[in-house]
Formats: sequence, structure tokens, C-alpha cells
Amino acid sequence: MRSILTTSGSPALARLSNILREIGAPVLLVFLWLLLCWYLSGEWSVNEQYNYGWFVPFFALYLCWLRWEDRPEPSPPCKTLLAWIFIGVPALLLLLPVRLFEIGTPEWRPLDWIHAASVAALTLLYIWSAGGRPWLRHFTFPIAFFFVSVPWVTPIEVPIIQGLMRVVAAVSAETVTLFGIPAQLEGNLIRVSSGLIGVNEACSGVRSLQTALMIGLLFGELKRFSVLRRIVLVVGAIAIAITANFLRAVFLVWIAATKNISEVNRWHELAGYTIVGLVFVGSVILAKLLGRGKGEVGDRRSGVSFQLTSTSQFSSSFILNPSYLLFAFCWIVAVELGAHLWYRTHESNLVASTRWDVRWPGDAPNFHKLKIDKEVRRLLRFDQVHAASWTWPAASSRGPSHPSNSKTITCFLYLFRWNPGRNSALLANLHRPDVCLPAVGWNQVADTGVRNYPVASSFALPFRHFEFRHDTPDNSTQQVAHAFYCLWEDRAPSPSAAGSKLPQMAAASSSWTRGERIRQVLDGRRHLGQQVMEVVFVSNGQISAVDAESRLHDLVRDVVLVQPDKE
Repeated sequence: MRSILTTSGSPALARLSNILREIGAPVLLVFLWLLLCWYLSGEWSVNEQYNYGWFVPFFALYLCWLRWEDRPEPSPPCKTLLAWIFIGVPALLLLLPVRLFEIGTPEWRPLDWIHAASVAALTLLYIWSAGGRPWLRHFTFPIAFFFVSVPWVTPIEVPIIQGLMRVVAAVSAETVTLFGIPAQLEGNLIRVSSGLIGVNEACSGVRSLQTALMIGLLFGELKRFSVLRRIVLVVGAIAIAITANFLRAVFLVWIAATKNISEVNRWHELAGYTIVGLVFVGSVILAKLLGRGKGEVGDRRSGVSFQLTSTSQFSSSFILNPSYLLFAFCWIVAVELGAHLWYRTHESNLVASTRWDVRWPGDAPNFHKLKIDKEVRRLLRFDQVHAASWTWPAASSRGPSHPSNSKTITCFLYLFRWNPGRNSALLANLHRPDVCLPAVGWNQVADTGVRNYPVASSFALPFRHFEFRHDTPDNSTQQVAHAFYCLWEDRAPSPSAAGSKLPQMAAASSSWTRGERIRQVLDGRRHLGQQVMEVVFVSNGQISAVDAESRLHDLVRDVVLVQPDKE
């Protein structure tokens, strides 16, 4: 009886084994790509500049399918052992530190590129193993196309995006002035008689610039243009996006000047989506013009000499050594389980940090609550927010009188709260003084680092101190702003250390340091609730750093209220 079962079952088991060997590598690669998309989805969701990223994986799959339709004949099998050892194994091993840092510091964008590069390298290596150099050359672009969805690193994104935004704002201000509408440029914003235009865009850049890059590359691949024509198409798409942003700015300024500032918010989203539509239509027209005199893609495909090999030869080109697959599968599972186990183990050692709130000084001169714009709420996605402003006399009780002491200082205080979640750290880092104030015309002149400001006898809050300058519209005086930033987490190694080891609160100035990010991972902190307090002192007269810090010292003692521990 046993012999009969063995005899009848062996062919079925052999077929099952062959199927698993054939689909094992593709299934592992699909899992790696899904994991990468799931991680990047946080940025795609919370940052409107990268909302288009949700479409890129589907476009990339479509491009791969088109390439598969006219794939070349695979080259004879070549020895790939050394390539897997020197490229594949390091790419797999790199997934462990990448996943550890992604979970703990999701806002650190270099990780996005390292993760995407590792997955792309493994995919291209598998394609090369299956079809040799002809397939590697043929399928490289669809794989590389996915990188348009990866957020740019901040040192590259901020100068380009904000620089282009200033150019668009400057040209728009000059244009509306020529048409008889008085306009004053202030950073990325344009001031007219009824108020400021562009506040909602202050924390982003040229809308749809990255979308234009994606559309240009997509149409260039669909038409199978030469490298030169693809470059022309991408440059043209970017030029259309910049021109569309210019037209949008002029239109919104005209709306604000001829109607009122509230009408701008009503037209804001429509104008933004119109830009994307213009880029799409403009790119289609440009691609059509560039494609003149060039045969249709379908005609070119029909002329490709391609003949399928036998089923056995075709299938064998996709089969990797079972030991490779077993190692890769075990390693990927170990990476995911190990990374989450690392944080879960360390989270058991974290304790609830000291909880605090703000007691608003309602009796302060000119005190009033500030309304947070609906667009800002949508961008930052905080769970709670409170904001207010009031004025102080410029004279400081800690120093002698000064000619500027007759002026007043306006104090702005913002308190944001993000509940625990996968994107809490990312969202809390979208609103920082060194990011937002330069976008509205302020020039950062100093970052004096972090100091602890006592709240009670045994508790202090760390604040990072930035100093900014801004010319007034009539250029008669220069405004000065001292911005103080405190980021606090719900849980920490000790109750009073919730902000002392965060990368944003590092003691060294002018850097959200790598070393502190490593410390955050080593401490096993992830998905923690975040609370941000920002204090900004603004005056038309000079405020020294010492005076600003002295005022914050008094303010923190007056308004910060330590909450009792919950038993």
C-alpha cells in the first residue's frame, strides 16, 4: 500500500516542487516591493507633494508588462554566483539596518533611497540571472522608474523647491504689478492690500514639480523615445509645471485683490488640480510633437524578431538555486520579526514621560486665540492644536533701557499634539521653524542649539533656539524673530527625558544629527505620541538672544503646567 502511494504521489510532489522553485523568487520579490510601498505610503499619504506616489507602482507594473511583450531573446545562462555573493547578499543584509531605522525614524529620507536601491538591485540581479544582459538592459527602465516616487532628500529638495517657489512668486508679483495691482514679495508669499497669498503653500514647494517629472518619464517610455527626446520631454513637462504655477499665483493674487482673501481658499484646490491637468495635457501634446517622424511603438514591436524557446528552457531560466531561495526567505522573515521584536522588547523598558500642558495667559495684553487654516490642518494632520498670540513691552526687566524698548514684542505660542501612530514622528517633523519660516520670507541667521528651561524644581523642557531676520514691506526696519522649538514624546527611558535624546532636540546646532537617530533606534522608540510646543518672539526692533532666552525662561515657568501622574 505504501509503495502505491509513494509511486502515485512522487510525480505530484515533483511538480509541486518545480512550481515552488519557479515562483519562489518572484514571490519573494513581490513581497519586498509590497513592503517598500507600504513603508513609502506614509510619505505619500501625509505629504501632498508626493501624493502621486500611489500611482507609480501601477505605472511601473504596466511598463514592465509592455517591456515583457517585446522582450529580446535571453542570452545563454551565465555564471551568477559571484554576482549574488557581492551584490545580492549585501542587498539582503542591508535590509536589517534599513528596517530597524525605518521603524524608528520614518522621517529620515535617505533610508527611502537605500531601501529602494536594495530592492531594485535584487530585482535586476534576478532579471539578469534569467535573461542575461539583453534582459537587464531591456527591463532596467521600468524598475528604475519606481524611484520617481521616492521622496527627495531634504538637502536637495529644500533648495530646489523653495528656490523655484521664490522665482515663481517674484515673477508673479512683478506681473500683477504691471497690471495695476500693488503687490509686495515676501519670501514665497505675495502681499496685497487684503492680505498674504500663498500661506497654504508655505511648507511645500512648486506644486506638481515631481509630478511633472513622473509624467515626462512615463510618456517618454510609452513612446520609447531616444534618450535625447526623453530629456526634452522631461524638461518640457517641468517647464509646463513652473509656468502653470506662475499662472496659478497670478490668478490667486487677482482673486484676492479684486474680491477678498477668503475667496483664495475657495479657489486654491481647484487651481492646484488644474496645474496637474495642464502638465498632463501639455506633456501629451509635447510627446506627440516629439514623436513625429518616428514609427509607432506598436509597429516597432511587430517588427521585433522574437521566438519563444521551448517551455522547459523558458522555465529553467527563472529557476534559482533552492538554497538561495531558502536563505533569502529565512533572512527576510528574520529581518521583519527581528526588527519588530527589537522595538517591542525595548518598549517594555520605556516609562510614561512627564505630561504637561499650557495654561494660556488670557489676561495678557492683546491676547487672542489663533485660528489654524483648514489647509494647514489637512497637511499636518494633528490630533489637537492650540495657538494664541499676545504682546509684551520690549523693555526687559533684566537689562537697561534701549531705544527699541518703546516698541512691543509679539509672542506667538503653538501647541500641537499627535497621538501614537505609524506616522506620528513624520507628521511632527513637518512643522519646524527652520523649515516653515524661511518659506514665508524669513532668513535664518542663527541656530544656538538646545537649552533646558526649568518648569518646576525637578523638571525642565528642552527648547531649540533659532534666530531669523525679515525686511518689512517698506524696508524701513528689519523684523527680528526668535523661534523656540520643543518636541516631546509620550514615553521615554526616564519620565523627564522624553525630549533630551530626540534628533530634533540634539545639543549640537544646525543639524538634526545622525548620531541621535542611531540613539533613538538603539533605545527602541517607535510610533510614540508626539507633542510640539513652538514659541516665536517677533519685533521690529532688535532682540538679543540673551533677552529672548530670558523671556522664554519666564514664559515657560508661567504657562507650562505639569500634569499629575495617572495611577
